[in-house]
Amino acid sequence: MADTIWPSALFVTFIIAQRLAELALARRNTRRLVSQGAYEVGADHYPLVVLMHAGWIACLTVFGMGNALSSPWLVGFVLLQLLRICILATMGSRWTTRIIVVNEPLVARGPFRFLRHPNYALVVAEIIVAPMVLGLPWVAAIFTLLNAIILSIRIRAEDRALAPLRT
Repeated sequence: MADTIWPSALFVTFIIAQRLAELALARRNTRRLVSQGAYEVGADHYPLVVLMHAGWIACLTVFGMGNALSSPWLVGFVLLQLLRICILATMGSRWTTRIIVVNEPLVARGPFRFLRHPNYALVVAEIIVAPMVLGLPWVAAIFTLLNAIILSIRIRAEDRALAPLRT
């Protein structure tokens, strides 16, 4: 068992460390943006976003520990991380986990040239792919449904807030 737990433990630890680092980055960016006159919308549904992601990570941890990793799904996950880096680099100091409205033109370069919400598309894919790396299709299915419900609320709120900035 000790030999088989390490790959899954490293995979889940990576996801947890990545999410914690992103939360720290988002908090810093949010504070800076708000101090410069930006404002938040959709704060009422943000706890649902956090709860859903925490539940997803908890399921990966509890049910995935010791599972063998699927190499094809792991390759997909690595490719998604390249997209994550691209999105973070494109958004720069404007990237947050909240809906923060800045009185500036919307970002229209990088993956935003092709998709209105590339970060949400990335998260949708990760919510499917990461559990599949660990052989947990039911986790992928349940959290894909929960994420779809939350994103339907979130994207409507974001689109309403950003509509005046779209050209």
